[in-house]
Amino acid sequence: MKALILEAPGRLAFEETPDPALAPDEVRIRTLYSGISAGTELSQYRGTNPFMHRQWDEASRLFVAADNPSWPYPVRNLGYEEVGEIVEAGSDISGLEVGRRVYGTWNHRTHHVAAADFARDRLLPEGADPRIGIFSHIGAVALNGVHDAQLRIGDVVAVFGLGVPGQIVAQAARASGATVIAVDPDAGRRETALGLGAHEAIDAAGAAEAIKARTRGRGADACIEVSGAAPALSEAIRAVAYSARVIAMGFFQGEVAGLRLGEEFHHNRIQLICSQISGVAPEASYRWSKPRLWRTAVELQHSGVLNLLPLITHSAPFADAPELFAKLDRGEPGLLQSVIEFGEAE
Repeated sequence: MKALILEAPGRLAFEETPDPALAPDEVRIRTLYSGISAGTELSQYRGTNPFMHRQWDEASRLFVAADNPSWPYPVRNLGYEEVGEIVEAGSDISGLEVGRRVYGTWNHRTHHVAAADFARDRLLPEGADPRIGIFSHIGAVALNGVHDAQLRIGDVVAVFGLGVPGQIVAQAARASGATVIAVDPDAGRRETALGLGAHEAIDAAGAAEAIKARTRGRGADACIEVSGAAPALSEAIRAVAYSARVIAMGFFQGEVAGLRLGEEFHHNRIQLICSQISGVAPEASYRWSKPRLWRTAVELQHSGVLNLLPLITHSAPFADAPELFAKLDRGEPGLLQSVIEFGEAE
């Protein structure tokens, strides 16, 4: 088995380990595709992720100063958007035929050994394009954000940031019955959002004034910020209606400067809600869970409600994965979802 690891900021390497023997209730999965995340993974690649500098104390749910950060180098947990096919099954396995395709999280590696229950819960629909599997996790992140926005049919929602998660949020919000205004400084990303169903797409400059004008001065019923950029969060707070919700989905790195919390945030009683995939909204947790979100993200693609394959703009063989990361890091124009391809079985 070969895996991609991070030896130091900006320095990737390949690591080989022996293939483990299968237990009777396990399957071996050969990876077909693995998506690269422009959020968590890029923060790992750049060394800005808080887990790489501080210790996450699970009991207190606090980041604390420590000599041993939660993710020391070399980092071996790169990658959480994988899809593969079963190539071997343990002696006690039934109902999981060789060749069945499975989505999930097992990092950028050629193979993965999983428990049978893991595979059964993550089977791709028969006949589905296997690439829809790479959107199971990031799709769940987007669906979680839309749920947190508590959209009502007929609402006007503004989505700030049209990278991959923002594009998925825009599609899911429209499917929920909202009128979607997509906001981004990049004209190409705005055009993509329009082509995939957004009702309007506007430049980030002056977005709050444009949204207020579009809604006769009321403001958006909800704003969902998906970029992790302080100016976008600031403009989302300005653009939302009185006492309405701003959902902060972006992964902000370090301190956030530029938020003027004594202005619209204070005087319009804005609700600022963090949406993050480690949990779902407590009021929905008795019926929604992360596995259900993952499965729903796949099923909505297979049924045609979500159209995410057009978001794949760059791909490369596994051996060239470091260059894909470099392109993402330098912000190559036109790049949305990048995918590592593992090729046919040897």
